[in-house]
Amino acid sequence: MANRRQFLTGLLAAGLVPRPTWADAGSPAYLAAAARPDGSYALCGLGAGRDVLFQIHLPDRGHAAAAHPTRPEAVAFARRPGTFAIVLDCRSGAQTAILSAPEGRHFYGHGAFSADGHWLYTTENDYEAGEGRIGVWDATRDYARADEFASGGVGPHDIKRLPGSDVLVVANGGIETHPDTGRTKLNIPVMAPNLTYVADGQVVDTAELGREWYKNSIRHLAVAPDGLVAFGMQWEGADGPVPVVGLHRRGEEAVLLDASDEAMRQMQGYVGSIALDAQASKVAVTSPRGGVVQVFDVAARRLDHTIVATDASGIAPGKSGFVATSGLGAFWALDANETPADSRHDLAWDNHLVPISNPA
Repeated sequence: MANRRQFLTGLLAAGLVPRPTWADAGSPAYLAAAARPDGSYALCGLGAGRDVLFQIHLPDRGHAAAAHPTRPEAVAFARRPGTFAIVLDCRSGAQTAILSAPEGRHFYGHGAFSADGHWLYTTENDYEAGEGRIGVWDATRDYARADEFASGGVGPHDIKRLPGSDVLVVANGGIETHPDTGRTKLNIPVMAPNLTYVADGQVVDTAELGREWYKNSIRHLAVAPDGLVAFGMQWEGADGPVPVVGLHRRGEEAVLLDASDEAMRQMQGYVGSIALDAQASKVAVTSPRGGVVQVFDVAARRLDHTIVATDASGIAPGKSGFVATSGLGAFWALDANETPADSRHDLAWDNHLVPISNPA
């Protein structure tokens, strides 16, 4: 097997064998984890026409995934706090590698590739130290662990790469946990959520919310082509209603987006997923707790409209506007006069709908 792999690698390096692309896996537009009717789990490739192109078995419930920028390969992450991530060949469905969190760590369910696909970055919890770490894995060497660096905060959840660069933006939720206490949140009175920007393993910029919002855990991210970052939050306070959607651009202050008290109550203090449309003129968020999708106007910095959708889960940019999924199997276009009931699959979608930015 090693000799065959070396032989094929040599042919690829010489340009004698076409390199596989996402087109070889059916040109999926999105990835999403799901539960099947029989209770098993899968990572699915979804087409732009909202059809299911493939289902690859997962050993347990998945959360999000990272799509390799050029080859048809995905890393599926366990639902947090998880200690494994699985590398999948999306052409064959084969499992090609397993990433195991180092001792004393667990993953947070998200990862991002470098622009050239050489490195995978994973958000991790060093739970004895109570610090966030970013793991670095070499995708050219069967995802061997290569390095790690500080996330610049506590409880890093989502991570994205700024377009046109290898600068990473990290959502440090500020919540400390430990496996001995399961998902119990250990530091709510002294939470300190932030956004950090990391280049070459060093934090180069940090954005924090005002002190009155210290219980607003920054969880999920979407990034526009010009570097605008949209972030969704999870409110850990007892009072409300509170804003749970914000915007940030490097060098500027973070801005929380406005909505009526009733609209904020509908979110129930929880953003499950977030996306910017292709023009970065709208930002959409889901709340599975509240059973709604809310769409905000970026320029006006306030809520545009709300869509009722039971167990709304994933959200992503579509051909125009957004597409969304739900835990009841819906996968629908928000701007096509559809309702979630118009497009259902026999799959219960998990929280995230991950765009594949370069499917060709």
